[in-house]
Amino acid sequence: MLALLLLAAVLVSSVIDQLVPKISSPLIQILLGLGIALLASSQIKIELDDKLFLVLFIAPLLYDEAKNIDKASLWRNRKPVLSLAIGLVLATALVVGFAVHWLVPSISLFAAFALGAALGPTDAVAVASLSKETSISSRSKSILEGESLINDASGIVAFQFAIAAAVTGTFSLVDATADFLFSFFGGILMGIALGYLGNFLVRKVRSWGLENTTFHVLFEVFTPFIVYLVANALHTSGILAVVAAGLVNVISPRIIGPSISRMNIVSTSVWRVLSFALNGVVFVLLGTQLPLAFQGTWESTAVSNDKLIAYVLGLAFIVIFARFVWVMAMEWVHSRAERADRPFGLENVRTAAVMTLGGPKGAITLAVAFTISYAVPQRDLMIFMACGVIVVTLLLATFVVPLLAPKKPPTDEDLRCDETEVSIEILRTVIEDLAARQTAENRAATQMVIRSYNDRIARIKSRNDIEDEPNTALRLQAVRWEQELALKLIDDEEIYPIIGYQYLSRLARIENMLKHHRGRWSAQNFMLRLRAIARSGWHRIVAGLPGINVTERVQAIRDLQMQCAEHVVERLQQKLASPESDEPAEDVSTLLLEYQRSITALRNANPSITALTNTASKAQDIERYGLRLELEQIQARYEDGDLCRSSYKRLRENVALMQVDLEDNV
Repeated sequence: MLALLLLAAVLVSSVIDQLVPKISSPLIQILLGLGIALLASSQIKIELDDKLFLVLFIAPLLYDEAKNIDKASLWRNRKPVLSLAIGLVLATALVVGFAVHWLVPSISLFAAFALGAALGPTDAVAVASLSKETSISSRSKSILEGESLINDASGIVAFQFAIAAAVTGTFSLVDATADFLFSFFGGILMGIALGYLGNFLVRKVRSWGLENTTFHVLFEVFTPFIVYLVANALHTSGILAVVAAGLVNVISPRIIGPSISRMNIVSTSVWRVLSFALNGVVFVLLGTQLPLAFQGTWESTAVSNDKLIAYVLGLAFIVIFARFVWVMAMEWVHSRAERADRPFGLENVRTAAVMTLGGPKGAITLAVAFTISYAVPQRDLMIFMACGVIVVTLLLATFVVPLLAPKKPPTDEDLRCDETEVSIEILRTVIEDLAARQTAENRAATQMVIRSYNDRIARIKSRNDIEDEPNTALRLQAVRWEQELALKLIDDEEIYPIIGYQYLSRLARIENMLKHHRGRWSAQNFMLRLRAIARSGWHRIVAGLPGINVTERVQAIRDLQMQCAEHVVERLQQKLASPESDEPAEDVSTLLLEYQRSITALRNANPSITALTNTASKAQDIERYGLRLELEQIQARYEDGDLCRSSYKRLRENVALMQVDLEDNV
């Protein structure tokens, strides 16, 4: 039940995150977890083995982060990244350790160092969840992403050594240094070696012709767990081994081809869901543990509640201040290296403040805090302070960073690139081309494909809050085309007048409903009604005379309705094919499909299973053509400058996904 509640909360958070984009998803997940804990009939107490927690949550998350990070940008900013990821983590562990031990002497120095090491790593998801309206420079964003990856490993390694010293009560600087170096570099080497071994196995299986998409993706998901466990069994750092394997990322083949593209698409989708679910579960767990962590410590008489709040705020201040000083020094060195003559001004201070608050604590800190041994004194108080610092830093990152980094004004490219409007125009062009190629043999299949394109246009309009008013003018025009044909057939004596005027009366009622003035006076409608009444009255008089019977009259009305509908279809097809038409293609095609469906219904055609199968097969061929045409339109719009590069790539990737789905190879 708890597992289902956690997954349900993560699922709900993904919806709320889209409705309230200004609040980061970790905060939403923490609140949902808190709600679960408050509504539960009893306290939710999570007791996971620390090693299980690391391998279950941390290993796959770090592997996915390392696999997807921009490696070129990471290498370009390697100095500041390593400075923050290693230097700042160790400095934070020392500063926080001495401060916590001084404030709470009952917490041993090594346990305090462990708490400081746990508070060193920043959270990649929290960094990515910063408001999209904030203007963070590409360099700052790259440094924060690289730091959040590497400082996880350095923080966890430092934590493990500190907590071991706290539990055993013994510490040797020489032995610890040797063990640290062996664990650090041994983990990196093990990750690279196991990564290449995995690559060899994949190549071997592929050479036997036994590999498929399922095997590849499952093997990739399997990789971080086995890398962590093997490296950990050899007494090296499993965390660093997972990071090294992810950075090398040798499991994914480097060649290009349709099958490889399909593998990459499925792999990306699986990892996106897996990483979001694992990160979300950790934050929801944090929310469920807040009442338990706070209540036990809050109700304890050993420390007053005022002191508890002061501890959390003071510890958060120490962590933030230490980070700010370190980032300021790093930015000063960077500015001196770039332009020695440029003064270190307010802009540099603001950048340092954004990078300081833009690195909140999150899933790694919480996961590490949960692994503190029960043998460590004041364990609950340490978890209480860690949870408090996580919440404080997340709040600052969510609400203060957007104030420090205001919304960037739109660039010329942003102003030029209206992806929504161009996407709709591309789909309209495809609809027009498909309608022009419609024949009697492929009409049903073409209607299916055009309907799917109309649905896509409707979804784009819905997502972007574009009002989609009904095209009343076009529908009124179609009704007038029917009226004109019916009057012409009456005047040419090709149909019985009473049948024609009955149908004209029906069209007049439809016209009134479209104009939203039922019962209002209209000169044209009045004359039509008067003419219809006069002639239908006469025909009622002679209705009993030899002539058409009821069955013939019903069939005559059906024939007239079919004739009028076919006439409207022909006019609408001409409008779709005409370049001078100013009507939206989706409106014309929607009305066209309605009239064509009406014709099919009037003919009372009951298609067989074979006919339905043939229609579906033809629809796939037409859909393939439509997607190819869509790619051509995207390319043409990009070359004409209507699409910026990012939108061009995104639209092409979307079409590629639909092509893969159509081929049913995923």
